[in-house]
Amino acid sequence: MKYIFALCVAVALWISVPVQSQAGVVAKVDLSQQRMHVYVNGSKRYSWRVSTGAGRYRTPVGSFRPTVLKKMHYSSIYNNAPMPYSVFFLGGYAVHGTNHVKRLGRPASHGCVRLHPSHAARLYTLVKRYGRGKSRIVIKP
Repeated sequence: MKYIFALCVAVALWISVPVQSQAGVVAKVDLSQQRMHVYVNGSKRYSWRVSTGAGRYRTPVGSFRPTVLKKMHYSSIYNNAPMPYSVFFLGGYAVHGTNHVKRLGRPASHGCVRLHPSHAARLYTLVKRYGRGKSRIVIKP
């Protein structure tokens, strides 16, 4: 019974994230579906496949504000891997483009949220336009 109550509370919180009332950009990542839904000024604008953490690598869950935007970043941990249109949200975790587009739609990263490069460019541009303070990355299990 407690589990069902907790599940209902979690669903209510997920649904009540103030997407409609917030002016700006909200990128909601659903780890179970491997999808990102992007809202601009409360209206759903995009729905894209993503790749998130695989195996022992986990993508953090929660609600985050972007911290750093880098048009082209190279991983200092994973063999200088290119991370185009990076939107960092928690330490070294970022939403970014990938060359491994065939893996989109299933877990395949070291914890970051990977997007098709053109989708990453769109998100990057939106966050840059609206600002980090009016943007949010929301990741749910």
